[in-house]
Amino acid sequence: MYGDKIMDEIKRIDRKLRYSGAIVDMYTDYMQMPDGKVAEWDYIAHRMGAAAVVPVLDNGNILMVKQYRNAIGRYTLEIPAGSRDSTDEPTQVCAARELEEETGYKAGSLELLIKVATTVAFCNEQIDVYVARDLKPAKQHLDEDEFVDVCECTIDELTDKILAGEIQDSKTLGALLAYKEKYIHADA
Repeated sequence: MYGDKIMDEIKRIDRKLRYSGAIVDMYTDYMQMPDGKVAEWDYIAHRMGAAAVVPVLDNGNILMVKQYRNAIGRYTLEIPAGSRDSTDEPTQVCAARELEEETGYKAGSLELLIKVATTVAFCNEQIDVYVARDLKPAKQHLDEDEFVDVCECTIDELTDKILAGEIQDSKTLGALLAYKEKYIHADA
């Protein structure tokens, strides 16, 4: 496989915890390079993992959530998602819960679409993305620090927003393009 020789020569020799938060821990990793030098790499450990969902209405439109994201200082348009409640919670259960919490809909069926590693350069976060169908209205129940608007979009509108740079969230990009390729192009 590509790069195996180099990867065999790079080794972590130490890891030091720098910060422990509610969802992530931040570390400095000390890495032995192939030339023998030691490099310091940032590493963020996401404790729970997460799940996300592409909620498809009976008319083919997709439910999206608009919410403020502090890390980039603006509102974003995303698929519903959230962290698992525990490390042993199945991601399908998490996806169903987040769908209802954020959109006020329950899924009749959930199918795994893709697995996304969100930021491979410095974080281990993994998100399993599901397609939700047979949606039924339920009750939206947001966390007390969560303020979310729900909107309905066509896959073509969402693709245009991706290509225009209006949607930049990695899980949303990957999920919508995978959904379009798997379900829309496959049916064409």
